[in-house]
Amino acid sequence: MAVNSREFLDLLQGEKAFAHLATVRPDGSPQVTPVWFDYTGGMIRVNTAKGRVKARNMREGATVALSIMDPDNPYRYIQIRGRVKRVVEAGADQHIDSLAKKYLGKDKYRGPSPARCGSCMRSSTVAANAMG
Repeated sequence: MAVNSREFLDLLQGEKAFAHLATVRPDGSPQVTPVWFDYTGGMIRVNTAKGRVKARNMREGATVALSIMDPDNPYRYIQIRGRVKRVVEAGADQHIDSLAKKYLGKDKYRGPSPARCGSCMRSSTVAANAMG
């Protein structure tokens, strides 16, 4: 199905939609976890603590995929596949605070505070599905 990703920008930019992030473990098996994300400058950004499985799997150039479901219509979603463009530590604390604002309405993230890192994903392929 040919997709106009503009039809799904609300899922990337507006709603408090959660993404399911799929990464690949060193043994080739998949790992999937729900994540907060934002979309800026044509890239999807996620944030995690150093040492977590997804952080270890999200090295630069690693293949990843996201599925983002419309919170108001579970039959409408966008799937994005691509590669990790970069992994950064600078600004990661500010990034998790901005995600806490988006998802929790809080100015500051109050969860565990291990060293954080952020990953930016540039999508190479977009597939979307709309039903119902």
